[in-house]
Amino acid sequence: MRQGQRVEGLAPAGAGFLGGYRVLELGGQESLFAGKLLADMGAEVIKVEPPAGDPARQLGPMAPGVDPVEASLLWQAMNTGKKSVILDLETYKGRDVFMELAATADVVIEAYPPDCLDQMGLGFQELCRVRPDLVMVSITPFGDAGPYRDFVASDLVIWALSGLLHICGDPDRPPVRISLPQSWLHAGADAATGAAMALFHRGRAGQGQRVVVSAFKALERVAYAAHILWDARGRVLRRQGSALRIPPLGTTTPLIWPCADGYVAFYLFGGQMGAVSNPALTKWMYDQGMGSGYMLAMDWPKFDIGHTPQQEVDQGVVEPVAAFFAKHTQRQLWDEGVKRRVMVYPVNDASGVLAEAQLAERGFWVRLAHPAFDQELTLPGPFVKTEENLCQVRGPAPTLGQHNQEVFASLGLEGGR
Repeated sequence: MRQGQRVEGLAPAGAGFLGGYRVLELGGQESLFAGKLLADMGAEVIKVEPPAGDPARQLGPMAPGVDPVEASLLWQAMNTGKKSVILDLETYKGRDVFMELAATADVVIEAYPPDCLDQMGLGFQELCRVRPDLVMVSITPFGDAGPYRDFVASDLVIWALSGLLHICGDPDRPPVRISLPQSWLHAGADAATGAAMALFHRGRAGQGQRVVVSAFKALERVAYAAHILWDARGRVLRRQGSALRIPPLGTTTPLIWPCADGYVAFYLFGGQMGAVSNPALTKWMYDQGMGSGYMLAMDWPKFDIGHTPQQEVDQGVVEPVAAFFAKHTQRQLWDEGVKRRVMVYPVNDASGVLAEAQLAERGFWVRLAHPAFDQELTLPGPFVKTEENLCQVRGPAPTLGQHNQEVFASLGLEGGR
């Protein structure tokens, strides 16, 4: 599907919330989102890659028939608007060039293990010798202090330790995680926020500083509902799965329902919460010859699911509603549900999200031409909209080393590394 605004090349320097700032990004998957957010806000973000390319270039899904160095679709989505230079930081020459580059930078984002850059002579104190007001943002699994500081962690490890994994999935099965790694996205958002706040402070006080982000802490905050329940009631939040158990009888009703072409979300609220939606759904079912006598006779504002036996709810409500949804498509249920004020919503897959009229109307998608691809890429647009386009996707992800000559020439170096 071809839709969205076409973006041609990189937007001019200086445009955006952070126009005029230069950011150096070091690290793999962990730093991608932080750099992307700053690039969207107008900063010049230079991705510093090793000679073989950033390891994140090997993260799937991979586009078929494309140079493997450029084929990662995750890479393409997470590096829009950035520049790429190749520097071998394992060599003295590479480190010397990086120091020269750091002298021109406002922010350095890094995702190395704690103390690693210090051992290479590229730690915060060393970089401040060439740029005293530098802001350095370190993205780590657990922070730079404490008993876990030197632990290596995958996304799954951070999910598990944060408590978030415990509440995801069905109650009668082991926990499950979202397949796309989430911890580095949350940590990246925190890192971008920390960088912007540190730049604001520098503008007022003239001081740079080091910001340390813990992905563990970022995910732990996402699981706040579990902590609130424990603090308020002394209860451990359990996995709910696709049904919600209502006390005191523990009666359940589905949250996700099959329909003719996928799934929809519908929650059978009791009491005043369902006083509008439930009667409207009852009439809709009767209008189409699929009504339930139990539902028609129900005094919905007084309906108390938790005090209704499971068998009664299943036979009187769940089974006829399930049969009704199964006869209709997502679009039919959504369009008519909006008209009738029935709270039923499509469970979109990727193609469904791409086809959403609301996102298209607001110009959410952008189309980017990339030299490694035969067709344009359709990717999410900026995370906020402003009249002056101060936040925007500013161009495609860079090819490996695409900006070597431009960036190194600005340092008085010839091409190189």
